[in-house]
Amino acid sequence: MSNGRDRQLDGLRAIAVTMVLYAHFFSADDSYWGHVGVRLFFVLSGFLITRLLLDARSAAEFEALPALESFYIRRALRIFPPYFAMLGFVWLINLEESRWILLWHALYISNFWYALQNDWTPWVLVHTWTLSIEEQFYVVWPLLILLAPRHWIERICIAVIVLSLVYRFYWPFTGAPSVARDVLPPASMDVLGAGALLAAYRSRAAGWPQWMRLGWAPLAATFLLLLWFRSVQLTPTQDWVRWIGMEVFPLVPLVMIVGLCSARIEGYAGRLLETRPLVAFGRVSYGVYLYHALVLALVVKAQPWLPVNVSEQGLGRFAIAGAGTLMLAAVSWLFFEKPINALKRHFPYVARRDRNPARAFTGWLGRAQNQRGVAARRGPIDRTKAIPDPDLQ
Repeated sequence: MSNGRDRQLDGLRAIAVTMVLYAHFFSADDSYWGHVGVRLFFVLSGFLITRLLLDARSAAEFEALPALESFYIRRALRIFPPYFAMLGFVWLINLEESRWILLWHALYISNFWYALQNDWTPWVLVHTWTLSIEEQFYVVWPLLILLAPRHWIERICIAVIVLSLVYRFYWPFTGAPSVARDVLPPASMDVLGAGALLAAYRSRAAGWPQWMRLGWAPLAATFLLLLWFRSVQLTPTQDWVRWIGMEVFPLVPLVMIVGLCSARIEGYAGRLLETRPLVAFGRVSYGVYLYHALVLALVVKAQPWLPVNVSEQGLGRFAIAGAGTLMLAAVSWLFFEKPINALKRHFPYVARRDRNPARAFTGWLGRAQNQRGVAARRGPIDRTKAIPDPDLQ
């Protein structure tokens, strides 16, 4: 359960994963909205992870090595169990004959596999390239945020964004675009870095720079215009320029959306993002994203027994595969992920402890007596209320 200020971010997750489902289940024209949904996920990840690490760093009891240890353990508890369960199932039935390449996925380097092959097969595991990039980000980023001088962090974020943008200018020299252009880490570090920069900036300022306030609408409009004309045939150079525009122009609008929702949008839009179904959908979005290709592969195999067409993109596939994915993700969260996720409480980022044993004992005794007194005044404790967990996926 997320805290109040993050309910809208759960709503954003729901929107992002719906874009992916729309692209993979419904759209017949290789919808770019799925890619936008993935990049929105990356902005969210960069923002939330960096905010968590900066909050830990600002505590008086902060120690870098224990915080790093807790970060990696908490990430493992959140991400590994459903991920390796999914890989185990694929291995067990050898879905799409993908058993022989599972080591690449188990090591979180599937993005390099698809780049080397320059092909999107086996499709059932193709979405793991984004999970690999996130895991590669999680390995390196905490070291920078927790160990680098605090005044360097925003500069590091800006440098990461700039290097990612420079990376895009390499491709005209390589000939035809390849899978590597989209799946290697530099291709996504601009959105991860932008989310991180938002967290670093928000730790010292509440508003927006004027250029962002004035520039987000023209950038969003230009992106939509390029998206509208995506089917128009262009020369290789023109197509490269269009691709850069479609990657870069949404960056500021996506960052502002995440920033506004993290501060809670008022009015109708805010209430919509905080509706229970949308928040619940966002809460299980990791499972939805993780399992959706697997469910689709099984649904297509079951076509002879289904009354609607699921062999092709369209409403039938979206309804059947979407419902199956949502049910599997909900069951996975309630009975598998959530109990394991609860173990994170044993690994706080900042351990509050008194180094004097006698003082620690007397302090604990005093707190225990005080809690008993408070409990007596308040009456029975309602243990059905969940403790908010700020460590969002």
